[in-house]
Amino acid sequence: MAYPEEKTELRGSVESVTFRNEENGFTVLELNAQGELETVVGILPLVAPGEELRLLGRWDMHASFGRQFRAELCERKMPSTAADLLHYLSSGAIKGVGPATALKIVETFGEEAFDVLESSPERLARIKGISPAKAMEICQRFKEQFAVREVMIALERFGMTASECIRVFRAYQSSAVEQVRRDPYCLCDEGIGISFERADTIARAMQDEPDEKLRAMAGIVHAVRHNLRNGHTCLPREKLFAPCAELLGASRDVLEEAMNELVSCGRLVEKTWNDTAFVFLPRVYEAERSAADHIKMKLRFPPARRSTLPEEIRIAEQKEGVVYADRQREAIRIAAEQGLLILTGGPGTGKTTALRGILRLYEEQGLDVALAAPTGRAAKRMSEVTGRDAKTLHRLLEVEWDESDHPRFQRNERNPIDASALIVDELSMVDVYLFSSLLKALPLGCRLVMVGDSDQLPPVGAGNVLHDLIASGMLPVVTLTEVFRQAQESLIVTNAHRIVRGEMPELACKTKDFFFLERNAHATVSTVCDLYAERLPRAYDYSPTEDIQVLCPSRKGQTGSVQLNRQLQAILNPPSERKNEITVKGSVLRVGDKVMQIRNNYDILWTRGAEEGVGVFNGDIGVLTGIDLGTGELEVVFDGRTAVYGTEDAQDLELAYAVTVHKSQGSEFPAVIVPVAGVVPQLMYRNLLYTAVTRAKQLLILVGSAGTVREMTENDKKTRRYSALCTFLTEDDGTGF
Repeated sequence: MAYPEEKTELRGSVESVTFRNEENGFTVLELNAQGELETVVGILPLVAPGEELRLLGRWDMHASFGRQFRAELCERKMPSTAADLLHYLSSGAIKGVGPATALKIVETFGEEAFDVLESSPERLARIKGISPAKAMEICQRFKEQFAVREVMIALERFGMTASECIRVFRAYQSSAVEQVRRDPYCLCDEGIGISFERADTIARAMQDEPDEKLRAMAGIVHAVRHNLRNGHTCLPREKLFAPCAELLGASRDVLEEAMNELVSCGRLVEKTWNDTAFVFLPRVYEAERSAADHIKMKLRFPPARRSTLPEEIRIAEQKEGVVYADRQREAIRIAAEQGLLILTGGPGTGKTTALRGILRLYEEQGLDVALAAPTGRAAKRMSEVTGRDAKTLHRLLEVEWDESDHPRFQRNERNPIDASALIVDELSMVDVYLFSSLLKALPLGCRLVMVGDSDQLPPVGAGNVLHDLIASGMLPVVTLTEVFRQAQESLIVTNAHRIVRGEMPELACKTKDFFFLERNAHATVSTVCDLYAERLPRAYDYSPTEDIQVLCPSRKGQTGSVQLNRQLQAILNPPSERKNEITVKGSVLRVGDKVMQIRNNYDILWTRGAEEGVGVFNGDIGVLTGIDLGTGELEVVFDGRTAVYGTEDAQDLELAYAVTVHKSQGSEFPAVIVPVAGVVPQLMYRNLLYTAVTRAKQLLILVGSAGTVREMTENDKKTRRYSALCTFLTEDDGTGF
């Protein structure tokens, strides 16, 4: 049965609540509407049996649960009859009041019960079995319950969703409405997460506009936070004034005053180097400062030094069945003797062989070695090449989360990891927050080997850790440059090195693992789709969801990831009555789709057989295996881990048949297709192309314009990132480190 799309009204009293997600307020309830029980679903936090509701929404037919009403707006009316009062209080809506106590209250006070609960605990205490202390507690909880309701009703008038209202209440409690009216820009705080633009709209709709300086302060913080998402840990103070003046329409004097106030009250941190003032958000300043301090501490108090005999390295060679090149041998020696090393190099230069040699020597020396990488895919690959268990850095540090969804690691200075040596792979994609947390968790004397490719893109998150560590000149660095004979047989490897040197890759070869197909922008799209859905699965027996990945320079445009995902979804996973689907941020997600997590979420539970864990991270790719339209829950499988998503968490999932090159960092795929047509000029640079090429293990296909490939190869302009780790490492700060 089809239902009309227009909104309709439904009134009734809540009979029962069958499901509620306490985090986001998603609720399934039974509504008594003129004697008929109707199923209602929607964001309806705190609604309890006995309440009268006026709902606005749409009727729907669920494949499993049948007819239901999807509520979009809700007006509440508290129960008025004694029967409804009893129903409400018996439901457990007020903590400490069960069915027996509810019956006593209603029998004693009748329709006055709510007035007593609100203002007369001494009358409540007259009921046998309710002490004065318990009466006070019950009344206090009743008031808190209604404070939440009143706050939500007031805030919803500003166009805020129920889940946003809950976050504001958690931040400011009963003073939430007053706080928002005084300073609507408090909604931009990280714990609430409303955009500056929306807060600005709310402010303009208020009767009394907030102080100009409050708006200017919020706009400046918004600009700094926006640049943080672009990878900058700090910004020159002077560079903020022009964009903030354009955003706010404010004078230089107002912006100067607001900036000074932000620094004075600690919402921004300012540091000056070489007569240039830089501003940071406090959390990123502390992370970068702490990382530098811990590196200095390790340099001042290194692990116990020991000489490594040439014979030990020869024994390692025999056991590994290899002969190390000079730089590989140097890397193994430094790792063993000094206990602190950065090992870098491109594909085919033997980083993995050197890593295995270091691991072999550490184990021969009786060290307890931990292996880790930033992503699940990178950790899995590290396990495969070493034959040892490797963890994600988050798992190694035993991540939990705080109320603002910031990671809180159980492993830290007070509870360091259980290892005497740590080898970290794919350091190029580790942001400054994670790096700082990792250093805090290293026990005194723990050896640290950091492996990465300095020619790849910087991390998706803030900072430029690998680049800054190398640039500081403070740590021993071994760069592997020799491409070994076996690797030279791969055109992927040799072309990657040609790109790094600024030389045009070989595009004419049709017999190896690197192919180029010349196409215009329109034909590029159809060719990419044909390769993904038909030609590669047929020719190589590749799975589209497991083995093939399209990597796009950009999200936007005809050959961007957004458009290609829509086309590939239509081909590979078209609509079906047998497949549930939902719409997330304007895009359809359907059971069977390949999806990616686009931000770290530290509270999503997952299982893998008997193993249980928590956390799904930015860049993880999986398959959407289930959608429960009744509860709003989704099930996604990531590398064998089955994760369960609530309605709000699902906002962080996107289609992943095609992803950007930036999002692919730390991952490798058997087959990679890269569209190189219609690339916007600001993304036509060398290390983006290099990173895309080096994601392919077995097969790489470029589709598009040879001219675009040439322009990208010749453009060595790397994306400029403002970061301070190098400066913190090299400055003389008087600490003695």
